[in-house]
Amino acid sequence: MKKHILCLGDSNTHGYCADPAGCADGGIRFNEDERWTCLLQKGLGEDFLVTEEGLSGRTTVFPDPLHESMDALSCLYALLKSHEFLDLLIIMLGTNDTKERLGVNASCIGIGMERLVRKARSVDCWGERAPNILIVCPPPILPVMERNECGLPMGRGCIEKSLELPKFYRKTADLTGARFLDAAGCEFNGIDGMHLTLQGHRQLADRLLAMVPGLL
Repeated sequence: MKKHILCLGDSNTHGYCADPAGCADGGIRFNEDERWTCLLQKGLGEDFLVTEEGLSGRTTVFPDPLHESMDALSCLYALLKSHEFLDLLIIMLGTNDTKERLGVNASCIGIGMERLVRKARSVDCWGERAPNILIVCPPPILPVMERNECGLPMGRGCIEKSLELPKFYRKTADLTGARFLDAAGCEFNGIDGMHLTLQGHRQLADRLLAMVPGLL
């Protein structure tokens, strides 16, 4: 049976492309030859099944007053059970949690991730194995975000909170027994400053390919 990896995330897991000129199909989503999830699948090979669960705007546990069904916590049980049995859950969330309207700081986002991980550990989707979770901290938001139209609804303080996230996510990983990967350095675009470029998707896939086999 194939090893099953579920990737739970936001627009960077869904593959949103902020610059249509930067992806092969010229649309708003990187294709199956470009997204980090698909590159991970290709790199791991046929003995693995990598499943995408990416939703633009998704947060860890915080409901968004402007958009429905954005917090991962409220749908986590259904997602995990619908994809059972799992060998590894990769969670890459946090960028959207920094939005000013949600009113939480980086420490609270870390606690939100902890709550999400603990919930995932409690769901009986793991078969014979122990829960196996990898927290991926997104790269920090670039200053260009504040000069882009998308920065208006994001609000103030997002960049600062995103820079603080790694230390709180490391703490969460230690508390919950999860593994941790800091995606800082994986390239964000210079348009909105918070979405992976084609190169960024490749960089993230390469880091995961170096790490994931050792977790399974």
